[in-house]
Amino acid sequence: MEKDHNKAEDLDYVYVNNKKLRCGYTTGSCAAAAAKAASMMLLLEQYQYEDVKSVQLMTPKGIALSLGIYHIERDEGKVTCAVQKDSGDDADVTNGIFVYATVEKVSGKPEIELDGGIGVGRVTKPGLDQPIGNAAINSTPRKMIISEVEEIREESEYQNKLKVTICIPKGVELAEKTFNPRLGIVGGISVLGTSGIVEPMSEKALVDTIRVEINMLHKAGDEYIVVTPGNYGEQYLKGELKGIGDSHVKSSNFIGDTIDMGFEFKLKGMLFVGHIGKMVKLAAGIMNTHSKYADGRIEILINAALTAGASLELLKNLQDCVTTDEALHVLEDAGILTETMNIIMEKIEFHLKRRAYDGMEIGAIVFSNQFGLLGKTSTTDRLIKQLRTQQECRRRN
Repeated sequence: MEKDHNKAEDLDYVYVNNKKLRCGYTTGSCAAAAAKAASMMLLLEQYQYEDVKSVQLMTPKGIALSLGIYHIERDEGKVTCAVQKDSGDDADVTNGIFVYATVEKVSGKPEIELDGGIGVGRVTKPGLDQPIGNAAINSTPRKMIISEVEEIREESEYQNKLKVTICIPKGVELAEKTFNPRLGIVGGISVLGTSGIVEPMSEKALVDTIRVEINMLHKAGDEYIVVTPGNYGEQYLKGELKGIGDSHVKSSNFIGDTIDMGFEFKLKGMLFVGHIGKMVKLAAGIMNTHSKYADGRIEILINAALTAGASLELLKNLQDCVTTDEALHVLEDAGILTETMNIIMEKIEFHLKRRAYDGMEIGAIVFSNQFGLLGKTSTTDRLIKQLRTQQECRRRN
């Protein structure tokens, strides 16, 4: 594999947890470069019998890329070629896949028609970047692809229509490892990228995905949503809270951002359902629950236990606990687990309401895999009732 064709000398490095990590380039950049190369070999005389080995591409971020071209196929009136995705040091399931572009001459006025083929998803629900029925090629990659092909078309003075089809053969199987099925994108992955560059471990990408999911529920008419930070919360939701899961969003660690989005989309209510290990941090107003930003789980429990009347010896025992479940056992043995959790839930409710700016009703359910339900805020039962009513109405309609 001639990977040395790919050069991006100006690509940025980012620092994550004190590690220097290399950036990569998006599926959008790959698609635009492949479309450019295919256009050159189809329309420019100097490449009629000579393969394009690499193309220059300027990304929206202003970083120049030189990307290698592979798997060239020529046919009557069309050319297909591919660019290999390089995600840099980002843990991206699309790293190393080939993104193909076919450019073909078709009859019609001089314009560029863009569509997706095998492995590129198709939009089936409202609220996404593209309307229902379109290939899941987002706005920025669309502009990049069309701009590159149009530039070659004008250079060649070709006066008829060109059709560009983007294919990602691996996209069909990779789609199951992405959020796409939940978002209503079927048949493959999305062609993405607002900057053309992949930043390793990008939190922005996760936050953007949460916003898309909330926007979709909003467009579907939902005014109340239920949010789980992770897989434990999702499992609890399915097992213990039937009848509200249709309006579900995963927030990962971004509790505060998710609340802000609820306010942004003028939701009436939001219910968080999560494991004590993450949710206890909310009692201290920690709105990004990733441990790299803040931990303090045991310290928060110690503070609540102190208020609940814990002895000095008990507080010392709590301090030696490594996990929240271990601490819960200590509190249960001392007979103050319920009172401690009541205090925790009061604090969680205070901080959630403060972050919601009184703009929507908000609540939380906290559980443990070992202890089950540990606590709920004063608004929880009312929110569950609203969510169930909303789900019943949705299914009737």
